[in-house]
Amino acid sequence: MTLALRGATVVDGTGSPAVRADVLVSDGVITEVGTLTEAADKTIDLSGLVLAPGFIDPHTHYDAQVLWDRDLTPSSWHGVTSVVTGNCGFGVAPVSVEGRELVMRTLENVEGMPLEALRSGIPWTFESFPQYLDAVAAEPLRCNMAVLFGHTPLRFYVLGEEATERAATAAEIEKMQQALAAGMAAGAIGFSTSRSESHRGAYGRPVPSRLAELSEVWALAETVAASGRGTIEATWGPDFHVEECARLAQDIDRPVTWAAIMAIKENPAMTVDIERRVAEAGGAGSKVFPQVACRPIVVQLTLADPAPLANVPAFGEVLGLDHGRRAELYGDPEWRQRAYIGLREKWGSKLDESTVQETSVHMDVLDGPTLGALAAVRGGTALDVACELALAENLTTRFRVVMVNDDEEQVGRLLTNPSMLLGLSDAGAHTSQLCDANFSTYLLQRFVRELGVLSLETAIWRLTGQPAQVYGLTGRGRLAPGMVADLVAFDPATVGTGPLERVADFPGGADRLVAPSIGIEHVWVGGHHARIDGKDVPQARHGRLLRGGN
Repeated sequence: MTLALRGATVVDGTGSPAVRADVLVSDGVITEVGTLTEAADKTIDLSGLVLAPGFIDPHTHYDAQVLWDRDLTPSSWHGVTSVVTGNCGFGVAPVSVEGRELVMRTLENVEGMPLEALRSGIPWTFESFPQYLDAVAAEPLRCNMAVLFGHTPLRFYVLGEEATERAATAAEIEKMQQALAAGMAAGAIGFSTSRSESHRGAYGRPVPSRLAELSEVWALAETVAASGRGTIEATWGPDFHVEECARLAQDIDRPVTWAAIMAIKENPAMTVDIERRVAEAGGAGSKVFPQVACRPIVVQLTLADPAPLANVPAFGEVLGLDHGRRAELYGDPEWRQRAYIGLREKWGSKLDESTVQETSVHMDVLDGPTLGALAAVRGGTALDVACELALAENLTTRFRVVMVNDDEEQVGRLLTNPSMLLGLSDAGAHTSQLCDANFSTYLLQRFVRELGVLSLETAIWRLTGQPAQVYGLTGRGRLAPGMVADLVAFDPATVGTGPLERVADFPGGADRLVAPSIGIEHVWVGGHHARIDGKDVPQARHGRLLRGGN
């Protein structure tokens, strides 16, 4: 089957200038770009559209969702044709039967995945990481998927519950290395870990990777390097940041990417300082790729699930309780005082500036005054107000909290820095609190068309060629002869993201936030049409597991 795509403006994913060209696809592979010399079985007119490589999302958490949603929504609605999952050290394998609850509760607390959806939606047909990959590969996908081997389930698997309490012995590290080596041989594209103080998992405990000594991280990274390929991904922490990531990349001679540099309106000097340190550690010439986000991180938070506030010790106490007991703390004046002091120390005035976003009871303050303004009238603190509102509604009141990345000037500067990797959509995580899976269309709308911060060519490179290079996704990320025909055609005058919508379509009746795309007219995965004239083709599942990036 040959397909001629005619009349588009081609942006090839390398950063090179856009050109008017025709493209020929034969049996799922791009064979010609320019003036076509061969006839085609089918021709599609793409006049007025931009044709680019399919977008790659390098930072998702679809590890569980893929097992019940083979379309990987909403990412697939936004021109994404390949995702990398297993970031930040998390995942669902390897896992013993007795360890399943620990893994699910960790994903609930640290990545905001609904526990009822995990319990209802994961068919536990696997134990080892290779068996998990087989489960992913067992049925076709709308998008391609590549998987990192997560440190947290690996530690749980080898150390059990003690993974959250202590360092590993030499024998345990060797067992972890053996499991990781088997995972790499089966098709993992690398290894991920987290040192973040905000990552509190099952029962409010630190996630297992935080208890690992750095020598353990190095040993596992060396196991990846011994395979001759693979990327290390990490969430930074106090003992593992710019300089340590650079040293690890140098020691193992493999790419290292870490999350994330976030713009903070109140502290622009922080991002400037980190950019300086990145440059001094090697910058764009190194194998280190700090991740940045293009969207402000805005959560719709309930006090039933305050995971984004986990770096505040008092909220760590909340996460350590079953849901049915959390209201007890919120009614405790002493806890409120400690928690508010901690919030001010970690998050400044973020809570005071928040508003009520969703409620069925407090309609008088819906999208109205800030919690700080309400506190000034009612007395007490913004947290006192939030607790009283939430307790009156069985903790279902949702508050709109702008967390970080709220300064577009800083974000724009980071996006133009070639050392940075665009990532952190977190698609598949925090599903009831936010939806940043639309990062690709938002980037093209906001930073290309509306602000003019990025050229179209640079933005497409950010979405395609660069992540393919960092993660070793062979045959993807460029529009050139010999490359796989993962393609997206969009209208540059309208491309963007639609409004957020809350839907209840997860297993167990769990809800989530989604957002539609605008202007994504056509998508091809492996040369097969997955989207036509702005509408998804039902059951068009031609994606696959990219074992080892292939």
